[in-house]
Amino acid sequence: VQLQASGGGLVQAGGSLRLSCAASGLTFNSYALGWFRRAPGKEREFVAAIKWSVVYYGDSAKGRFTISRDNDKNTVYLQINSLKPGDTAVYYCAVGRSATTGSNWYRNRLAYDYWGQGTQVTVSS
Repeated sequence: VQLQASGGGLVQAGGSLRLSCAASGLTFNSYALGWFRRAPGKEREFVAAIKWSVVYYGDSAKGRFTISRDNDKNTVYLQINSLKPGDTAVYYCAVGRSATTGSNWYRNRLAYDYWGQGTQVTVSS
């Protein structure tokens, strides 16, 4: 299984980015998909997840982030609008299947079986 994240970069505050994560080596439509991020000096933080067509967002992502998936392209997206300097982080995509049940499963890193390498997002003020 391989996950290839892309779409990060340096943007000014207020701008937008769309991150992509292309998956291979798995039956994509049977997996839940998630995005996490790690800011400098901080723990990895849950951002968003999608299982079938149900979406979940972390507190910091509500209102500005949109997760979506394209099963035909084996790709999950994260649209980020109105970027803030506090969004600066490495963004990681992940996929999970067997452990994606229970309360708040999507926040648990252990629910995800495979991780991408991360893509850097830097927001300047």
